[in-house]
Amino acid sequence: MQSFTVSSRIIVTCSNRLAPYLQQEIAALGYKPVRIFKTGVELYGSLQDCIRLNLNLRCASQVLFSLKEFRAADASTLYNTLVSYPWELLIPADGYFSISSNVTNDTISNNLFANVKVKDAIADRFREKTGARPNSGAELKGVVVHLYWKEDVAEIFLDTSGETLSKHGYRKIPGKAPMLESLAAATILAGNWNRQSPFINPMCGSGTLAIEAALIATNRRPGLYRNNYSFMHILGYKDEYYQSEYALLEKQVKEVEGLKIIATDISEDAIHVSKVNAGIAGVEELISFAVCDFEATEVIENSSAVIYLNPEYGDRLGDEIELEKTYKRMGDFLKQKCKGCTGYIFTGNLELAKKIGLKPKRRIEFYTSKIDCRLFEYELYAGTRVAPKE
Repeated sequence: MQSFTVSSRIIVTCSNRLAPYLQQEIAALGYKPVRIFKTGVELYGSLQDCIRLNLNLRCASQVLFSLKEFRAADASTLYNTLVSYPWELLIPADGYFSISSNVTNDTISNNLFANVKVKDAIADRFREKTGARPNSGAELKGVVVHLYWKEDVAEIFLDTSGETLSKHGYRKIPGKAPMLESLAAATILAGNWNRQSPFINPMCGSGTLAIEAALIATNRRPGLYRNNYSFMHILGYKDEYYQSEYALLEKQVKEVEGLKIIATDISEDAIHVSKVNAGIAGVEELISFAVCDFEATEVIENSSAVIYLNPEYGDRLGDEIELEKTYKRMGDFLKQKCKGCTGYIFTGNLELAKKIGLKPKRRIEFYTSKIDCRLFEYELYAGTRVAPKE
C-alpha cells in the first residue's frame, strides 16, 4: 500500500509557455519549486501534496508523482525493471489502470509499443504475486501510470490527475474555437489586472476569459468543478484528506464588493453559451452579458479597467483580408473609447496585429495548440502623455 505522506519528486506539467504562471501558483500555495522548464515545474512533496495541487492549480495539465528512475536502453530492460516493481501495493487487484507516456528512444518507433511493455510488466507482476490482474485500457478513469523515457534514462510516475487539469470542468458547451481554460487563466495572471477594477471582455465567444476572470477574482479554484481524479484510485487513498481540502476550497471563496465584469459578443448564440457556462461555474450573476458589436461595449473611461479582446486569427486568405479591418477597428476602439484603461489583445496572427495601430507596452509570448501567439498590452492614456522634464 502506497503511503500518501512519503515525499518524492513531483513534476507539474503545463502547456508550452505557461510555466512562469504555474510557478507563481505553486509558490503561492507555499511550495518551493526547484526547477522550471518550458512545459512544467519540479518540486518535492507527497501524494497528499499532489491532491492539494490538483485541486488548486489553474495553469497545470498533469501532476506527476515519481516512483522510480532507472536506466533502460531498450524495451526489454524497461520491462525487466518494471516487472519487479511492487505494483500490487499501488493498484487494486479488482481495479483498473491505464498507461500514458512521453518517449524519445531510438529503439522505439511508437509510443504505444512502450505503453504495452509497461502494461505487460504490471499485468505479469500481478499474475506472479496474486494469480490475477486488474483491468486496463485507454480511458484515464482509474490509476494512471506515466512513463517518461528519454534516450537511456527512464522514469515511472503516478499521474495523479488522470484527465487533464487544463480543462476546468465548467465549460460544457465549448463554442467556436474556444481558448483552453488554463491558457485563459495564464493570460489573465500575466496581465496587470488587480482583480477589483472592471474586467471588460468584448468578443467574448464562449465566455472563457470572463468566467476565468470571475473565478480568479473570487478565488474559486478548479477543484470545485471536478470530483474524479486518478489519485482517488491508488491503494492507500483516504477520502478524508480530499474532503478536508475540498472544504477549504469552498471556504476560500470570497465576495468582491463592486466587482464589474462585462462580456459582449455580436452573436446571440455566443452569449447564450457564455451564460450557460457561467451558470455551471456559479458566476453568472457576477458577469454582465450583452449582445453587441465590440465597439458598442460599455466602457467607463478613466476607471483603471482592463479591456481584453481575443479576436479571430484568420485561417484563410479571404478571412485575413477581412480581419485587417477588424484589427484596425480594435485599435481605434481602444484609443478612442478606453482612455485611462489598460488594453489587452491576444492573437495568433502577428501580421494582423500590426494593423492595430498602437504601440504595445509589453508583448507576452504564449502558444495555443501549435500557434505562436502574443498577448499585447497597451497603456491607454486619458490625455496626451507628457514626458517628464529633466
